[in-house]
Amino acid sequence: MIWRKSATFITWRLLQAVPTVLVIVALNFLLLQLAPGDAADVLAGEAGSATPEFMAQLRQKFGLDQPVAMQLLIYIKQVMTLDLGYSFRHGMPVADLILSRLGPSMLLMLTVFFVSVVFGAFLGSVAARNLNRWQDRMISILTVLAYATPVFWAGLMLIVLFSINLGWFPTSGMQKVAAFYEGSAKVVDIAHHLVLPALTLTLFYLALYTRLMRASVLEQYSMDYVVTARAKGLTERQIARRHVLRNALLPVVTMAGVQAGALLGGAVVVETVFAWPGLGLLAYEALFSRDLNLLLGIFFSSTCLVVLVNLFVDLGYSLLDPRIELR
Repeated sequence: MIWRKSATFITWRLLQAVPTVLVIVALNFLLLQLAPGDAADVLAGEAGSATPEFMAQLRQKFGLDQPVAMQLLIYIKQVMTLDLGYSFRHGMPVADLILSRLGPSMLLMLTVFFVSVVFGAFLGSVAARNLNRWQDRMISILTVLAYATPVFWAGLMLIVLFSINLGWFPTSGMQKVAAFYEGSAKVVDIAHHLVLPALTLTLFYLALYTRLMRASVLEQYSMDYVVTARAKGLTERQIARRHVLRNALLPVVTMAGVQAGALLGGAVVVETVFAWPGLGLLAYEALFSRDLNLLLGIFFSSTCLVVLVNLFVDLGYSLLDPRIELR
């Protein structure tokens, strides 16, 4: 019965997401049309010069000679068949290019997501249970510093400290060049390269979830059910483990779902600083080369990822609090 209800809920939510995704696709397309220049201008600029006839041929080749409304209708029709177009810069289909870069981005994002939520919830609960003590003050100071530090500056400072001065971690990339590792050695090499990019992006979200968890735990301890649990003879550890922490996690999980889209935006900065071969770096390169098909494909993929993350967040609610029903 539970599995049937979950399957019905997932199907209904995915059907609801289809028009939302299409509206976002249309808005992204129209917003990119406001930017000056197009792919033909970029290619002509790289060539040094181009005749009006050659420019017209390029625009006809990329479909840029048609009205914007017609271009939009054609693109939406392609998206509905999962055809994301062709990247003139890389000379390959956009879908294949995104799939080749999706793995590194997902590895970075899932690592940051898991570490920041788990350790943020832990530090927030420690700070709340030691309110106004040295643990609370130390965690609060560190979280404020981490939250206020620009991501790109933190990444550069970590490179200077741990890569240049100490030599503990590589400065960029995902794997050691020309090492050709296999098996467990390859996994260790990727994990070694992952540490600094993940740490850079984790600092900001760790501070956010720590502050949120602290406030949520303090709010739960002021509820009547905590007083009742104490009157029944439960210890503070039992109250925290059985009741307070599960209820306090709900706002953290909600914020984690909302921040999924922002996490990809932060990954653009981190992947650029560390040359991490993911979607963020690919979007940065596509922006400067005016590869609009590639940019739109990345935006579409990001939208789908955010929809899926929020779907999993809703499913997580029912696991944390059985009183929340899937509808």
